[in-house]
Amino acid sequence: MKPLILKEDILEALKRLDVQRGQNIMVHASLSSIGYVCGGAQSVIEALLESTGEQGTIVMPTQSWKNLDPETGVHWDVKEKDWDRIRKYWPAYQKDLTPTNTMGAIAEMFRLWPGTLRSNHPARSVAANGKNAKYITENHTLSNIFTIDSPVGKLYELNGYVLLIGVDYDKNTSLHLADALAQYPSKHNCIEHSAIFENGKRVWKEYETLYVDGDDFIEIGNAFEQKHVVKKTHLGNATLTFMSQRELVDFAVEWIEENR
Repeated sequence: MKPLILKEDILEALKRLDVQRGQNIMVHASLSSIGYVCGGAQSVIEALLESTGEQGTIVMPTQSWKNLDPETGVHWDVKEKDWDRIRKYWPAYQKDLTPTNTMGAIAEMFRLWPGTLRSNHPARSVAANGKNAKYITENHTLSNIFTIDSPVGKLYELNGYVLLIGVDYDKNTSLHLADALAQYPSKHNCIEHSAIFENGKRVWKEYETLYVDGDDFIEIGNAFEQKHVVKKTHLGNATLTFMSQRELVDFAVEWIEENR
């Protein structure tokens, strides 16, 4: 049987991590990893927003990466002969409508939460709620997915935090900022495509952006935890991990430049 988790339990776990009012926190969460949460995703979101208060900001990835070219492998369950039809008919991104892809129940509810704003990137959007939501989500252009001017870069400038709830560092979007900042031999750009509205019409848009994959993110996270203070606690069956985003990114830049 799953452990029963109440909102009060979530609030207490966040308190143990020293989550405070006024903090800007990017959250990556798996609801099912926790146990039986009374109230589900709603209870988790309420606890996060209450813990950071009106002066804080909660951020979550709300990626809709199915809105990428089939050639990248995101439509693995469709025959190659049908790829052109996907390119022609995949719905254009609408930030108030387009659902997330495998971001989890918490992120999917969060994008619809009253007061939440979502960025404009058709495949790699983020959502934010709180004092700095507008700043974090605005001007998320096609080629500017994970750079210093992107939402994860703005969180870095705000000296924000990362909270992992029942997930590992392979889900830690902030490490993509380290990809963008680091210099390493295999670093390169790629061409991507997404369906967007342009001048009121649905188009299949080509754009160039940094190629990233994240295959070594768990290894980077393990190395980071050996040298930096990372706060951990348990909530039901899940491990919660809380860290400074800037410390993580700065460490990851050096690690990537030394090891890739």
